[in-house]
Amino acid sequence: MSHATEDFQPLQADDPPVVAGYRLAARLGAGGMGRVYLSHTPGGRPVAVKVVRPELADDPGFRRRFGREIKAARRVRGAYTAELVDADADGVPPWLATLYVPGPSLTEAVARRGPLPVPAVLWLMAGVAEALQAIHAEGIVHRDLKPSNVLLAADGPRVIDFGIALAADGTAYTATGGSIGTPSFMAPEQASGGEITAATDVFALGQTAAFAALGKPLYGDGSAVNMLYRIVHSEPDLSLLPEMLRPLFARCLTADPAERITPAEVVEWCRRQLGAEADAGPAVWREITGPQAELPVPVPEPTLAYQRSQVPTHAYPQPQPGRPRQPFGRPQPTPEQRRARKRRTALIAAAGVTGGALLVVALAWSVMEAKNRLDDRVTAGSRHTARPSASGPGFPSGSSSDASDSSDTSAADATGEHASGDDTSSANSSGEPRPEPFPLVSLDAKSSLSLGRPDPVLPNRKGDIRFGCASVGCELESDETVFIQMAGAHGTTLDDCRFMLKSAKKLGYNSLPLAAAGAGTEICMQDTEGDIGLYVIQTKSTAVPELAFLQGDLTIWRDAAR
Repeated sequence: MSHATEDFQPLQADDPPVVAGYRLAARLGAGGMGRVYLSHTPGGRPVAVKVVRPELADDPGFRRRFGREIKAARRVRGAYTAELVDADADGVPPWLATLYVPGPSLTEAVARRGPLPVPAVLWLMAGVAEALQAIHAEGIVHRDLKPSNVLLAADGPRVIDFGIALAADGTAYTATGGSIGTPSFMAPEQASGGEITAATDVFALGQTAAFAALGKPLYGDGSAVNMLYRIVHSEPDLSLLPEMLRPLFARCLTADPAERITPAEVVEWCRRQLGAEADAGPAVWREITGPQAELPVPVPEPTLAYQRSQVPTHAYPQPQPGRPRQPFGRPQPTPEQRRARKRRTALIAAAGVTGGALLVVALAWSVMEAKNRLDDRVTAGSRHTARPSASGPGFPSGSSSDASDSSDTSAADATGEHASGDDTSSANSSGEPRPEPFPLVSLDAKSSLSLGRPDPVLPNRKGDIRFGCASVGCELESDETVFIQMAGAHGTTLDDCRFMLKSAKKLGYNSLPLAAAGAGTEICMQDTEGDIGLYVIQTKSTAVPELAFLQGDLTIWRDAAR
């Protein structure tokens, strides 16, 4: 399946806009395993995201094999391979992301310009053979090497989709006639159901290179059954190939796997034939790759309204036209609160004009009102009405002591009588813990978190919450803190976290895989002291495990568990 085409296809109605945080910019193609889309990392690097077909995803055996293969494939680091960036075998649906290769597939290049000249075929075989060396070194057999799985970048070929064909073998999908491998490029032992080894990939290399030299499959066209019969029971016709290439192809395409040439020997043979061009690459290679297609730009983040929902808005008050910025953490007064303050100012002014006696009365009234508010708070502290905050998600209403003062003021009229029909003041003064916002908290291999600390970020690994990449997609882990990812949530509240964390504590969720997490993902966490945190991911970078990091907004409620 190609990662690069001359014309990127727009997304269709049945294409997802986002896969595990990767915003899809275009469709690249489709094949036996699934569809492939263009996306970008948070830093803007293009990646190819492959989403597995539902027919395969529904098979539990496929998911197990797919998980094993992507873990092995992540270790492959070759100059002529497309590196695996991220993957999730347990996702709905399963998916993987590799570095995007800007260039056509071998299939597309041959269709556009015809058979490749001999120097280009030699450089192709040397690069693919070197890729096979890196793949086989990790104990992986490609099993589906073919022209559409070889991309032609400006600096040489790239092999993609190594190892994942094994995951599809034996599934209901393949058993009912949906072949993942390609009959035209199978080895005899593969076509007859024999043992698959690294030599199987060498046979496929010979067929793939023959396609490049001839412009068509070496064993001809026709039905899958006829092609497989010819591969198993007949010798290939090497007379069709350029004469200087025939000895190499004969050693790649021998029927006995034990007699086939090794990838290392292929590289050495091709370098001898290329001579001085072996290091720099023949100029003809640049001609067959053609000009690079202009990539679609990264899909922008959602609208500002969505982005602001990731951090509680009253933690970052916004200036209003004609009004000065208020102190950090103080909410803007409502219109009712402003009118109540104006009425109080008028009363105080009137008291000053009428003389000292009225001033004494006004002061006495103020003292009585303060006492009544204190009594209301004590009464309200015994009950809690859970309401989403009007200031922003992640904080219950009444989380700020300043907000409760303002609400009490707005509930009183000019004569000092308290409004009895609205319990907003009671909800706002419910005694709930005040949220503490910590914007843009970063986690990497050298830092950690502890919810119970005044400053939760530690510049070492001694904190209770740690970020690591020992598994595919990286994870959060802890000795005591439990985690749970809020599925599809935006605007999670303290009560939401409390409710979901009850199950997390029972099940002992002390680690949280992040393969399916992306920008906007909300994670609730609770330590043994009852402190609850809400972490909203803003940036996730796991392409290079050694440099991986998370960055997000953290809100902590102290001693908030019930």
